[in-house]
This record gives sequence, structure tokens and C-alpha cells, in this order.
Amino acid sequence: MPFSWFERRIDPYPEAAPGPAPRGFFAFLWAGTEGMRPFILGMMLLTASIGAFEALLFAMLGKVVDWLAAVEPARLWADEGGTLLLLAAIIVGSIALVAVQTMLKHQSLAGNFPMRLRWNFHRLMLGQSMSFYQDEFAGRVSAKVMQTALAVRDTCLIMTDILVFVTIYFVTLTLVVASFDVWFLAPFLGWLALYALVLRWFVPRLSKVSRVQADARALMTGRITDAYTNIATVKLFSHAGREAGYARGAMQEFLHTVHAQMRLVSGIEIVVHSLSMGLILSTSGVALWLWSQGQVGVGAVAAATAMALRLNGMSHWVMWEMASLFENVGTVQDGINTLSRPHAVVDRADARPLVVSRGEVRFEHLGFAYGATGAQARRVIDDFTLTIRAGEKIGVVGRSGAGKSTLVNLLLRFYDLEQGRILIDGQDIASVTQNSLRAQIGMVTQDTSLLHRSVRDNILYGRPDASDADMIAAAKRAEAHDFILGLTDPKGRRGYDAHVGERGVKLSGGQRQRIGIA
Repeated sequence: MPFSWFERRIDPYPEAAPGPAPRGFFAFLWAGTEGMRPFILGMMLLTASIGAFEALLFAMLGKVVDWLAAVEPARLWADEGGTLLLLAAIIVGSIALVAVQTMLKHQSLAGNFPMRLRWNFHRLMLGQSMSFYQDEFAGRVSAKVMQTALAVRDTCLIMTDILVFVTIYFVTLTLVVASFDVWFLAPFLGWLALYALVLRWFVPRLSKVSRVQADARALMTGRITDAYTNIATVKLFSHAGREAGYARGAMQEFLHTVHAQMRLVSGIEIVVHSLSMGLILSTSGVALWLWSQGQVGVGAVAAATAMALRLNGMSHWVMWEMASLFENVGTVQDGINTLSRPHAVVDRADARPLVVSRGEVRFEHLGFAYGATGAQARRVIDDFTLTIRAGEKIGVVGRSGAGKSTLVNLLLRFYDLEQGRILIDGQDIASVTQNSLRAQIGMVTQDTSLLHRSVRDNILYGRPDASDADMIAAAKRAEAHDFILGLTDPKGRRGYDAHVGERGVKLSGGQRQRIGIA
């Protein structure tokens, strides 16, 4: 089977940088399908063909039943052999149709679609400012990236695959039963009207509950992740019980949404089953009445009854798919609130790389209040001016909250200035690219948080192109080489290949700082 050929049709990791995510629901979906639209369109056309074919199978069934009732067994093959062979060829040919549609859906789209979205969403979130992450749980953001990618895929596939199939199937079915006798339309159209009313009542309520549930799930995940991320603090202050209670509040809120959802689900199951039984009874009754009046043959009775039975099975499936659709719509709308937030700090269109020749830094009349406005707003930094000459070493001293860390964050352009400017060798940092600015500045923070990767990956993070010799030389200068050689992890990796745990939790504070310096 050519699975790998279909799997390679879509690139899940495009090189082009993703643009800002639109805030509108359909605009967001449309942007998310970039690069996949031809495959989605092809799947839609194949799905429509399969839907029409399945409905026409019942017409074929009715025809065969009529032959069995009217044609002598000995003459069936002689009279209808050619038609039977044609029907058999069409049925066998449909296998290829279904195979291509299935591989488009499952090989080309099911995996690559959400992975491409995750890749783009992740790059969008990496471009967010520090202030964004100060206001959000890291676990909540990662949950939105994962959940929204799957929800966008499922929403698009339900609308372009399942709803297309059901629509084409029902339209074709209606034409088939009308060709038997117009009275056959009464039970089918009556069922459709009642089914639409059921959808209209239940689905919006499921959508509302699903939106609340998606937010509650993200909050629950964020609280749990926050406790695990700061497990040393939790254990230091013996607050395991307190943290469990903090998470339990979010869990209970999530459980309330589950109960509300399941009540609606039970109601749906009962009502839809009642409608389906009504359809089977009414269709069978109309079919038998028309047959008793001599208006239709046995084939029409068999075909119409089989269609009603098929709709019985489909009605539950469609209802669940509609519920899933609106659940995913709620998840997408919730994700849009996070993923479409504009970046607070962006490079100018004409931004150029920073070129450092000497290393002089000038702060000119800086003013910054973390976005606070109004008469009560207090500026953390107000009309601050300082020149640091090339090669000069200085220390900035002040009480807690005086703005020392803020000054460094502004130099790194984690925030845009509200007043004044910062120049490095005469270049305004607002006019250079953020990556080139930060690549020229070495920084060891008060709280050195390492990546949950190897020592090698952490040291080379600032210069991925550095050689092993450069890495070891840097570690020796930071007096880290000797203790690094003695490191091991649970998987048996040693030295520079040993993993340091989340945020470097397996190392002491001094060891983390030395690796940070290296």
C-alpha cells in the first residue's frame, strides 16, 4: 500500500515564519488550512462520491429484489446477467475510491495537519513577550497549543468529510425514495425536520459546556504543572496538602463541566433513539400501505426499509459528530483567545542585525512603568540616563524593586521602552533584530533555570555551531568541567551527555550558575 507516498504529500514543518493568527473563527480555520487545501478539497470530492454511491446501493438492492420476484430463477442470469456484472464491477471499483479517500484522510491529513499547526503555533508562542508569560501558566499555554491543533483538524475534517458525506447521502437517498413513490418522502422529511430541531436544541448547549470545559481543563492542567515545576518549593515548605487542595479546586470545577456535558449526552441518546424508532415504524407502515395498494413493488419496500435502518445507525453517529464538532469549535474559540494575541515586542520591518565594534552602551532618558497608566501609576524607571563606556565594568546597586532587573530586561528588549532609548555603539536597539541583540549579550540570572536536556545542549544553547573543544574550554573557564565529568542520569548517560532534569533541578544552584556562565 502506498501509505508513505500519501504521508509525504504535506510538509508538517514549513520553513516560512507563521503570520499573526486571525481573531475570527472562520478566518482562523482558513489560515490553519494553508498548505493543505488541495488535499482537503480532493477528500471532499471523493467523500461526496462515496456518499452518493452508498445511497444508490439501496436502489440497486431494490432492483435486484424486483428481479427475484418477477424473473424465473432459470432465466435470471440470461435476462439480467449483463446488468448484474455491471453492478458487481461498480461495487468492486468503489474499493479504489474508498482507499484513496481513506489514505488522503488518515495518511496525508490526520497526522500532518495537527503537527503543522503545532509547529506554527509553537513558533508563534516563542515570539511572545516576557509579559505574556508572566500572566499565563506555562502548562496552560502548552495545553492550548496541543488542544487547539487537534480541535482545528477535527473541526475541518468533520465539516469537509462527515457533513459532506451525510448531506450528499441524504440528498441522493431522497431522490431514490421519491423515484419509488412521493409518499415515501413523508417519513424521511418528517424525521429530518424533527432531527434538525433536536440538533438545534442540544448542540448549542453542548457547545457552551464544551467551551467552559476546555478552559477548566487548561486551568486544571496549569495548576498541576505549576506544582510539578516548583516541586522543590512545595516540598521545602511542606505544602503538598495545600497544593493538592489548590489543584482539587480546579479538578472539581472541571468535573462540574463533565457532569453537565454527560446530562446532555444522555438526553441526546434517548431522544435520537426515539426518533429513529419512529422513522423505522413510519417508513415500514408507508411501504406496506403503498405495496398493498399496488403502487410499489417488493423491491421498493425492501430498499426503503433498509434506508430507514441505515439512517437509524447514522443518526447516532451524526449526532455525536455534531456534538464533537461544537466541542471542537469551543476549544478552537478558547485557543484563539491565547494564540491570536498580538506580540507585544516585534522587530521593525527594516530591522537589521546589531553590529558591535566597541561595546559602548547608552541609556538616554529612560522611562518605564510596565504599561501602567493614570495618576496612580508609578514609574519603575523615570528619566534614567547612563553611559557605560566600552570595556568598563559597573555595578548597579539599589533596594529590592528599585528597577535593577528591569534595567537589564530593557537592555535585552524583553519589553519596549515607554520613553527614551538605548543605544549600543550608537545603534538604537529598537531598530535591530531581537535575536542579534540578545546574541551579543551574555547573562547569568539570579535564578538559573536550565533546559531539561543534556549538559552539552545547555552549554551550546547560546552558540549551537561551537565545537566540542570550544564547549570544554568554556566549561573549564567557568570551573564547571570537573563536576560535569562526574554527572550521571538514570538512563546511564554521563558527563556532558547527562540530562540535568527540568530547570536543572538535579544540580545545585552553584552548578547551574556555572553551566549558565559556560
